[in-house]
Amino acid sequence: MALMLDRGFAAANPGREGGASPVNKFHMEMLSSPRWAEMLERDLLPWVASVADLGDDVLEVGPGPGLTSDLLRQRTARLTAVEIDPALAEALAGRLAGTNVQVVHGTAADLEFPDGRFSAAACFGVLHHVPSAAVQDQVFRELCRVLRPRGTLLASDAYDNEGTRQHHVGDLFVPLDPDRLPDRLSAAGFTGIGVERGEYDLRFHARKP
Repeated sequence: MALMLDRGFAAANPGREGGASPVNKFHMEMLSSPRWAEMLERDLLPWVASVADLGDDVLEVGPGPGLTSDLLRQRTARLTAVEIDPALAEALAGRLAGTNVQVVHGTAADLEFPDGRFSAAACFGVLHHVPSAAVQDQVFRELCRVLRPRGTLLASDAYDNEGTRQHHVGDLFVPLDPDRLPDRLSAAGFTGIGVERGEYDLRFHARKP
């Protein structure tokens, strides 16, 4: 499955949607593995560095077991990780206690932060596990709201293809349409939108005016 960073974040539905779990057991085992951590450092971190300076106060939504958090916190003074699953949030908070990371149990569709707080926001492999396009758009609006002017959103997500769907049996899977994504981000308030179609994942970045 390569670098889809496939961590489920059912933004408005912490349990099930249509009988599907937000993320299956296979994903959780993979996303906690040393092999996955090495792939992230080799592939994700250089892309993040090439897109934008994260600044001093970064928001991450859907960290799951927190391997992406481990990378992001090296590049900012302060990282706030919002996780909807209470058990994952508690485990990550315990593991990262005393670091520059604050873990919050909550939902990206209704963030409890003031307007314009964060210098950047990160969302890796999360949005295709949100239960509908309407809720995905609400997440986009919330991320734009809490960013500072000229703050950057960095994100990646899975393509909709047969191989990806096979990996999501029993999961929530609401894939993004790359062709519609710029218009959706623009409607949420973003500008400076860039969409990159990689071999195995879709990556995009945008800026708050």
